Amino acid sequence: MSLRMLGATALAAAGFGAAAQTPVAGTSGDLRALVARSKGAVLPVGTYSPTDSPRFGFRGSGFVVAADGGTASRLLATNFHVLPDGVADSSSIRMAVWVGATESPPWRLARVVATDRFRDLALLEVEGAPLAGLSLAADDNVQEGQAIALMGFPVGSVLGYSVVTHRGIVSSITAAALPAANARQLDPRALSRLRDGNFKLLQLDATAYPGNSGGPVFDVESGLVVGVLSSGLVKAGRESALSSPTGITYAVPVAPLRALVGQR
Repeated sequence: MSLRMLGATALAAAGFGAAAQTPVAGTSGDLRALVARSKGAVLPVGTYSPTDSPRFGFRGSGFVVAADGGTASRLLATNFHVLPDGVADSSSIRMAVWVGATESPPWRLARVVATDRFRDLALLEVEGAPLAGLSLAADDNVQEGQAIALMGFPVGSVLGYSVVTHRGIVSSITAAALPAANARQLDPRALSRLRDGNFKLLQLDATAYPGNSGGPVFDVESGLVVGVLSSGLVKAGRESALSSPTGITYAVPVAPLRALVGQR
């Protein structure tokens, strides 16, 4: 299937968001325009250590969330599993985002300001001037068959920090965790998810790769963010009973992210 081929991706040049301060609004269904307008707000997320080589250690993708009214922001969304273990309580682990050659150094430090481990979401506050942000959809009115695009940095530590765009559709709206056929298929994480309450995931007919986690999923028609890519939820819940996970791409709908932003 062509959606699973790297040749069908749209590669955008690595001109990261530090230089562009204009908020990113929705588009009118033109994928080329969506990529051009949005790529500066999608950033590599990692850790920083002055004694490491390289000093920036890539861990996943993230995107700047536009503030109320669509203004520039220092708030960046990513997955909880992109964060190193214990980072919220550690003074020695420092988060950072790669902003590119328009700044020196080409990264900015960031701190964790909110997390939702249950839904694999995290918010970072990036140091420095506000960056152009992406606008979130107002609700979860996503439909199966809806055209989407996803952005991020697949295998970023090897392939580099150029934004990569894949396109596809919402192939299903499904539960994050499914009841197991027998008790042997239940691990502690799956039990916790079923006990604490299930929620919906977007199953996408587009392939994401290691490094894409935390990137935005766009409604192509409106240009608004409708989800956040996540593999951690799938491994901990829906596919926990499989010895070989399927590689199907999932995303968290935007509503939990909006709630997390509103709690700050």
